Amino acid sequence: MSELVDMLKKHEGVRLFPYHDTVGKLTIGVGRNLDDSGISVDEADFLLTNDIHHFHGELRRTYPWFHLLMAARQDAVTDLAFNVGVAGFAKFKATIAAIARADYAGASRHMLASQWAMQVGARATDLAKMMETGEYL
Repeated sequence: MSELVDMLKKHEGVRLFPYHDTVGKLTIGVGRNLDDSGISVDEADFLLTNDIHHFHGELRRTYPWFHLLMAARQDAVTDLAFNVGVAGFAKFKATIAAIARADYAGASRHMLASQWAMQVGARATDLAKMMETGEYL
């Protein structure tokens, strides 16, 4: 099997970002035709798990208070950062300041007062409630 993997990588190449192949099909990885094959649920779950680990690591490195939060609050922050990126989350200065001082009701209010909340609707309402209560919905 490893010989086949090596041969396919040699012939197809390894592309970590989507591209259009020679016939215009959206492709990624080692010749994965996304237009015709997409990805499986297991592959989507694998990617999501990797993304969650990435975001948790970034948030821990950036915000010393992150690891002190209850699980529901960590997940609310992670969900928000997943949506807007860690750099985008950094723009939530009032929310971040409120979380840092354990003012979770204030953090919730700031989340709901943001332009992001207007854009994502119920997602913001859910995450703000989790932030305020420290409980999953």
